[in-house]
Amino acid sequence: MQHSPESAPPEPALIEMSGIGKAYGGSVALDGVALTLRAGSVHALMGENGAGKSTLMKILAGVVEADAGSIRMAGAPLRLRAPREALDRGISTVFQELSLLPNLSIAENLFLGKEPVTRTGAVDRRTMQARSAETLRALGLDLDPATLVSELSIAQRQFVEIARGISANARVYILDEPTAALNAADVEMLNRHIRQLKAQGNAIIYISHRMDEIFAICDTVTVLKDGRNVATCAMDQVTPQSLIAMMVGRDIADLFPARSGVPGASVLSVEGFRLAADSRPFALSLHKGEIVALAGLEGQGQREFLRALVGQFHPFAGTVTVRGQALPMPVPAASGIRLLQARGLGFVPEDRKDEGLFLQLSVAHNLSIGLHAARGAFALARRHGRAVAEIIARMAVKTQGPAASVGSLSGGNQQKVLLGRYLAAGSDILLVEEPTRGVDIGAKAEIYRQLRDFAAAGGAILVLSRETIELIGLCDRIYVMHDRTIVGEMPAREATEHAILDAALMTRPQVDASMPAAGARARPITAGAEPT
Repeated sequence: MQHSPESAPPEPALIEMSGIGKAYGGSVALDGVALTLRAGSVHALMGENGAGKSTLMKILAGVVEADAGSIRMAGAPLRLRAPREALDRGISTVFQELSLLPNLSIAENLFLGKEPVTRTGAVDRRTMQARSAETLRALGLDLDPATLVSELSIAQRQFVEIARGISANARVYILDEPTAALNAADVEMLNRHIRQLKAQGNAIIYISHRMDEIFAICDTVTVLKDGRNVATCAMDQVTPQSLIAMMVGRDIADLFPARSGVPGASVLSVEGFRLAADSRPFALSLHKGEIVALAGLEGQGQREFLRALVGQFHPFAGTVTVRGQALPMPVPAASGIRLLQARGLGFVPEDRKDEGLFLQLSVAHNLSIGLHAARGAFALARRHGRAVAEIIARMAVKTQGPAASVGSLSGGNQQKVLLGRYLAAGSDILLVEEPTRGVDIGAKAEIYRQLRDFAAAGGAILVLSRETIELIGLCDRIYVMHDRTIVGEMPAREATEHAILDAALMTRPQVDASMPAAGARARPITAGAEPT
């Protein structure tokens, strides 16, 4: 008897993981976890840091082996004991932590381990360059394949990482926080490629803490908590509120603490600031008790301005005062961070692993570095056990103890340590890049609370972030930058994503009447003006 199409057995899942268990010593990372991936779908995997997402994906990627459970691919048993085996079976992974080698070129990274060779057996660099250029163009990247990865920005490195994963011609793609370093335009570009992969019948696992992306691109979501399954649902059956409740037990409205009252006196004032000779001058101010945002599309000058204040970018002109005292410009690159810290300013960089933390050192060392830096270069080192313990408790850092390596902590706890360093040092002005990049929902809420508490106690924060919702919910005022100048200013409580985007796309600066007439005071900054 022939079966009708309606009674035909369903096609087996592309990937079926069942009963997956994994423990590290006495710590259980996964306990009976199941995950089913269908061809032609984008499956979100969500949960707080420590929920088991990364461990589950490392098992599917062949990085670690499960202690229990089974994996099937298209109905057949699948055992993976190495990443190469996973890639050979059509499983490509873009991990959250960038795995590119900075001393190699883009092309060398894209073809690492699979270099084309000539008839003589030598590496065919011409073919490698040509194929790399084609892959980069397909992702809309105007990059020279011969460029060293060390010369790329964080966002460019992330796209090269994505390019390497997508170029693998796989059936299953694991994207772990692929957009953490990307702006809205880059995210949309990536989403177009994800939709293409989906249309070709591939399965994509998408891990992200950004709700708007999850709802824009995913078909199904699986939530993990404490190494166990909470639920698997179609995206049209859940809301951001219900997803957050499943992950952490709190509503999205509870993410952002209440804003402070009326701000106090100005603590940072900028006038006639020009990032380049051909850019328009701008002015801004930061007051005691407030959090102020720098918003706008990627690459419009936000990062350069913040780094000019700490000596990591050389501006063309402008004056900066801190609590009424002039800050000599340009700030020297070699001693800028120490100079600013002596004036009560702390700088929290976006790339906490390469620029902020000493991953091999302990939590205690990373926290006390700020205390040591505030003293003379030849002063005797002191023990700061009590101060370290107080900051660990205040920041709610989840660690086995002060002696634990900071590299062993989750992303959210590493970020807390980095912030805690400047709180321990007594800074009352913070310059913060991407305060919650690669941080889960629960840790975000804690970091937001810490920043608001800092401001409520009389501190002041200047922050930039690619997440517009974060800036609107966290900050008191928002400056919008376009083409290396400020084109708008608005109260955060009245701001919307649409209003910020409108301002960011303006081609002429919208200087508020209350701003100082900065243009007349603009003057070139010369190297001779550097302070000693």
